[in-house]
Amino acid sequence: MIRLFRQYVPNAVLLLGFLDLCLLLAAGEAGWVLRNSQAGLDPDTFASRIPQLITYAITLEVAMMAVGVYGADALQSLKYATARLIVAISLGVILLSAVYFAIPQLAFWRTNLIYAMALSIVALVFLRILLGKALGSQAFKRRVVVLGAGPRAARLKALAKAPGAGFAVVGYVAMSESNRVIPEAIARDAIYNLADHVVLLNASEVVLALEERRNALPLKDLLRIKTTGVHVNEISTFLERETGRVDLDSVNPSWLIFSDGFSSGRMLSGAFKRLFDIAASLTLLALAWPLILLTALLVKLDSKGPALYRQRRVGLYGTGFDVIKLRSMRIDAEVGGQAVWAEKDDPRITRVGRIIRKLRIDELPQCWSVLKGEMSFVGPRPERPQFVDDLEGQLPYYAERHMVKPGITGWAQINYPYGASIEDARHKLEYDLYYAKNYSPFLDILILLQTARVILFPEGAR
Repeated sequence: MIRLFRQYVPNAVLLLGFLDLCLLLAAGEAGWVLRNSQAGLDPDTFASRIPQLITYAITLEVAMMAVGVYGADALQSLKYATARLIVAISLGVILLSAVYFAIPQLAFWRTNLIYAMALSIVALVFLRILLGKALGSQAFKRRVVVLGAGPRAARLKALAKAPGAGFAVVGYVAMSESNRVIPEAIARDAIYNLADHVVLLNASEVVLALEERRNALPLKDLLRIKTTGVHVNEISTFLERETGRVDLDSVNPSWLIFSDGFSSGRMLSGAFKRLFDIAASLTLLALAWPLILLTALLVKLDSKGPALYRQRRVGLYGTGFDVIKLRSMRIDAEVGGQAVWAEKDDPRITRVGRIIRKLRIDELPQCWSVLKGEMSFVGPRPERPQFVDDLEGQLPYYAERHMVKPGITGWAQINYPYGASIEDARHKLEYDLYYAKNYSPFLDILILLQTARVILFPEGAR
């Protein structure tokens, strides 16, 4: 993996993204030359259209990232990848139209653009046929040795077998655990030199997955392994990197204290985030007010009650604020103001409400809360005070999610289907803690792009 702006990018994804960008540039150039030759025109020098080609390629690359072309499912399935590529190219047309309207000098001719789009789809699909499943093969996976043979090591074994896993476990070393569950693990006593054993396995990383670390850390072994150039990681750090979440089953307070991260309050990144929130909320409110008014009218016609409603939520540092949303449930959805978890196919949701929830239109009025500074565009979703009181008593580190501003969209929302239980809240908390710990402007941009995927393919929205 390569770390970019505090985020880890798999080598296979980075390679595929680079090849895609090259193919998009080539398709744009081929479309230009083909159309000009058909019209009997001189295509002019390549240097004269570099800005247009770069704009074309980057815009489509962004659209591809937004719809999940580089997700694990798309890397494993050609059918899935082709469907996402078609959606991405279609979305790219819309984005390019906006760019060309704002900056006409960057525009292709319309027929050039059509040829370039068609050639791009063919080239991108052919690339994936050519590569097949090579991007998910052992050649691109990191070779890992696990020190441990208990339940924690078993979790790594299961994770390595999951589709899209970026690593392969090449060996397990049992470190005198009483609850050994990995039968193929080699006992530490049977290995004369652990560092040599790791090198012979051609491992690039060693993961410490001991059930009990007190007086059990093989410090001499770890030091020798480290000095051979092999990375040594603790299981919590390894799982954070591989899964994109802070694993509550393995993490402890000392790891949270001494590990890298939790820098969202730094002056520069905080100022950038606030400036972006102001500009984006003003722009979105200016563009979306006709849609908000139309939806409000449909809500009123569909069911009794106000079109907009206020609801108390918990924000930064645990302070309360009122969020404004378009009403998607009946006015008697909560008897006596008692907060109730949403359910799958919740009968309280109105006909219009079901649609606007799927498309996230009900969230648009929250831009006002972003403009006021109570929320951000990106951050953990703000919860009801009743839920917060309950969850803080049942989930460790739940209060830490309030150390960053709540958001309209977030890392949990693009990575975990909508849930309405304590267990779902636990999984979402793991993603929220990851966001709070690893915040960067780059991560915010990535989340905003991936939000388009959630809207276009609404898995689990309620």
